[in-house]
Amino acid sequence: MRTTTVNISFQESLLRDIDQVARMESRSRSEFLREAARAYIQRKQRWANVFALGQLVADSKGLTPEDVTKEIKAYRKSKASPQ
Repeated sequence: MRTTTVNISFQESLLRDIDQVARMESRSRSEFLREAARAYIQRKQRWANVFALGQLVADSKGLTPEDVTKEIKAYRKSKASPQ
């Protein structure tokens, strides 16, 4: 796999935190940042999939954003009420 070197600016305190965690995990700074980028991208993709599924379900049931908001409020109210 081909790699490319990039320059990134960090605040000194963040860079210290990055280096500290990388050392604790016996990784290089580059390994740590590659893994962090991968994890971020995967998390964004998973959330995009969750929202796409929610939209698919809402569309198939003919739900509007207002319907969803009403259901959330009703659920929260039922959980807050003493049983």
